[in-house]
Amino acid sequence: SLPMFTVLRKFTIPLTLLLEIIILGKRYPLSIVVSVFAIVLGAFIAAGSDLSFNLEGYTFVLLNDIFTAANGVYTKQKIDPKELGKYGVLFYNACFMVVPTVVISFSTGDFQQATHFQHWTNFLFVFQFLLSCLLGFLLMYSTVLCSHYNSALTTTVVGAIKNISIAYIGMLIGGDYIFSVLNFIGLNICMAGGLRYSFLTLRGNSKPTQPEDEE
Repeated sequence: SLPMFTVLRKFTIPLTLLLEIIILGKRYPLSIVVSVFAIVLGAFIAAGSDLSFNLEGYTFVLLNDIFTAANGVYTKQKIDPKELGKYGVLFYNACFMVVPTVVISFSTGDFQQATHFQHWTNFLFVFQFLLSCLLGFLLMYSTVLCSHYNSALTTTVVGAIKNISIAYIGMLIGGDYIFSVLNFIGLNICMAGGLRYSFLTLRGNSKPTQPEDEE
């Protein structure tokens, strides 16, 4: 269901926090760690009481969480002007995905369907298609820019906050959410932890302390 998908995606946040500590050597204040712990606790409560448990779905979403966290942390590492910079990260990320995308699209038949699509001569469709490409670039650029001026953890939490509306709307629309008291409580704890982190970030308390540079 949409609410459970939203909750499981929250596990990206503690994974990002852990990778930032290990890979980037960052340290966060206790208030930030408590907020992240609240998000994880709420996700555990909600997932543990999920009446529509699906192992395959959970596995794919958690794998997505791992890859998303790694992507965010390594983007933060390489976004330094001495490394690749903002545009370099976007450029090489796109280049490295060309070959896998072509191979997968050929194997699934998507490439053949795209080449034989009958609306390529439709001006309205082509306009909307190009607009979606532009908005996709703006989305990627905004994500990289957020990581540049903040931390990978902040980017992850801000991205997860937008799913609050999706979670609550998904309870009413879709018909696949099975209500239980524990599940609903877990969802609300998870959302409250995310909002608390956002409040601390806006207040300026989430700026990580860098290890002192040796002269």
